[in-house]
Amino acid sequence: MESSNNAVTGKQERTTFLLLLVLFPVLSVMFIAAYGFAVWFWQMFVSGPPHV
Repeated sequence: MESSNNAVTGKQERTTFLLLLVLFPVLSVMFIAAYGFAVWFWQMFVSGPPHV
């Protein structure tokens, strides 16, 4: 009975490890890149070129 609980706990630990150390950093970098692209897109195409 305890071995099945240990297997579930190990799977939960692996899932938590992947979420914390892989998925969240990747998602945060993608979010920052998307925000930077949105700002660049706004400046280039919506606001127009800089006026001198």
